Amino acid sequence: MKLKIVLIAVCVLFACLICSNVAAQQQKQPDVFEQAEMEADRLQRVLDLEDWQVFYVDSTLKHDFPAMMAEYEQLKSSKVENVSMYQMVQDKWMEQIDATYKRIFTEPQWKAYLKQGASKAQKARAKRRAKAEGK
Repeated sequence: MKLKIVLIAVCVLFACLICSNVAAQQQKQPDVFEQAEMEADRLQRVLDLEDWQVFYVDSTLKHDFPAMMAEYEQLKSSKVENVSMYQMVQDKWMEQIDATYKRIFTEPQWKAYLKQGASKAQKARAKRRAKAEGK
């Protein structure tokens, strides 16, 4: 009788663990506004941004991320399957974000931003743009 109770308890515990694992996996990814806030917070930590700079970074991202996603959705609803079209949309918006950052950041902050990987991303965008233009 005790073995049966222990076995039932173990089965219930196992079922609870499975349910909690499934629920954790089903949690949705952060939406674009949350992603914008997380990126603004990351840049504040990494680049030691002042409050007014964080405000402008956050505002920029909260505008540009949803606009980029809207263009993605427009391509998707048009049934565009060409990956390079989606890449062009992303490149366009990332260029705009970088141009805004360059106006917001001080020279040392801009250099640090470029060292964080932005320089590599800019070069990759320039290479794709040159390839698309046939140069």
